Amino acid sequence: MVRIGYTMMTEQAGPRDLVDHVVGAERAGFDFAVISDHSFPWLEAQGHAPYAWSVLGAAAQATSRIPLMTYVTCPTFRYHPAVVAQKAATMQLLSQGRFRLGLGSGENLNEHIVGAGWPAAHVRLEMLEESVEIIRALFAGGNVSHHGRHFDVENARLWDLPDEPPPIGIAASGDRSCELAGLHGDLLVATEPKRELVTAFGAYGGAGKPCVGQLPVSYDPDRAAAVARAHDQFRWALGGWKVNAELPGPAGFAQASQHTRPEDVADAIPCGDDVDAFVDAVRPYSDAGFTEIALVQVGGDRQRPFLDWAETKLLPALREL
Repeated sequence: MVRIGYTMMTEQAGPRDLVDHVVGAERAGFDFAVISDHSFPWLEAQGHAPYAWSVLGAAAQATSRIPLMTYVTCPTFRYHPAVVAQKAATMQLLSQGRFRLGLGSGENLNEHIVGAGWPAAHVRLEMLEESVEIIRALFAGGNVSHHGRHFDVENARLWDLPDEPPPIGIAASGDRSCELAGLHGDLLVATEPKRELVTAFGAYGGAGKPCVGQLPVSYDPDRAAAVARAHDQFRWALGGWKVNAELPGPAGFAQASQHTRPEDVADAIPCGDDVDAFVDAVRPYSDAGFTEIALVQVGGDRQRPFLDWAETKLLPALREL
């Protein structure tokens, strides 16, 4: 049975609300929760970007059952991989084994703030691969020194290590990233329901491992309001990952999506309260071989109604998948 998750989207809610939302998601019966890790929202209409790792610590204390996961953290620019390893080990201890570390090569939107430039995609993947090697070495215990092509680590050590290190998920959108995920990851992370991603991940060593997808949805009893909100806050998502990884700020995403119509968004994102439409939107991930799908309810102020509806209507229907 496909596991259904909930997304704490830091771009659309403040830190206290995000914790409140994941408590509600646990109560509603979601199987797991993920959190985005941003320094900027995609569009100014979203209006938020709190520090995800502080929210995760609070969420670990406020919940007792629901697994938590970054979706995803970039361990190459804003954060040095040795720092990410320390944060992830601490989260695994705080959550008592409920944490998974999702990693990706990042977006210029978030990583530009440290002024390190934004290299080509193949370089970003090289950096990600090296960072995973560093993180795994620190998870293994003992002192670690590393002098690589992109990173240096000098006599680092994690003094508080969980008995079991957090599993590492790696985001993929093409063959090279699927290779990296298959060779170095414990699970695949993707935002498109493409069977070829799951197939490639399996061929490179990920066969039998979890594959986690993500789907934006816009619940509202008033479908017109749901469409308007999705267009206002989520039209950027139709740009595709090759575009979304490169743009440097919300103004760029606003310009890039200025000709996207509400009906275009409604064709891509299930809107309203028709349970069958939401199930139909999830089904391509299930059919492609994804074992877990995290839903993103659009609109920071519409989480509680969504969670109530999901508990009584949507989750029971999705269990049938």
